[in-house]
Amino acid sequence: MKTLKFYLLTLLTFSLVLTNTQSKPDGEGFVTIFNGKDLSGWKAGAENPGSFHVEDGLLVVDGPRCHLFYAGPVGAADFKNFELKLKAKTTKGSNGGVYFHTKFQDEGWPNKGYEAQVNSTHKDPKKTGSLYAVKNIWVGDVPKKGKNSNDTYAKAAPSTDGEWFDYHIIVKGKTIEIKVNGKTTVKYTEPADGSDPVPGNPGRKLSSGTIGIQAHDPKSVVYYKGIRLKVTD
Repeated sequence: MKTLKFYLLTLLTFSLVLTNTQSKPDGEGFVTIFNGKDLSGWKAGAENPGSFHVEDGLLVVDGPRCHLFYAGPVGAADFKNFELKLKAKTTKGSNGGVYFHTKFQDEGWPNKGYEAQVNSTHKDPKKTGSLYAVKNIWVGDVPKKGKNSNDTYAKAAPSTDGEWFDYHIIVKGKTIEIKVNGKTTVKYTEPADGSDPVPGNPGRKLSSGTIGIQAHDPKSVVYYKGIRLKVTD
């Protein structure tokens, strides 16, 4: 009996130490939420969970549409004001995205929250650094439809296939700021009258929620690492 109690106590102590180590903020106050070993703390939708795996310390997104949601202990996976930092690398013609203020969904495109686009050369003209469908960074011909007064136009995406880039997403109050390699690409404040930023899609509005990583299609391979979060409220 004493041996069993000692074993259980040792196991509990080890678990607490491990948890505290994983949850310890770095010098900037950020907590690592992807351990580089497995998908602990994350939950994939039932649509195509095999679209996500870990290889050589990287989160590899490769496969049909699905979304991987943070479901770990930081902020109880439900945060309002926060900063998210990560590194991403696109491959030729790939498309992906990082959702925030979202919630777990088994299939389909997330109904809740916003998407920060990840796209250097995919045919979709809305490129990395866009707040998707709200304030876009367009590359290519000026669209005849689908644009809005918030959009800006560029000669090339702020990210390059095959090269790691820093993505920094900040939410404070009703304002969203997106930075790519330290440069702000989008700073957007929701309408003061409470109207929907995307007409007909009431879920595209700040409230609170978790982080989601998108697998867009079978031809889109995207890599992520260094995923860190700081809850600021």
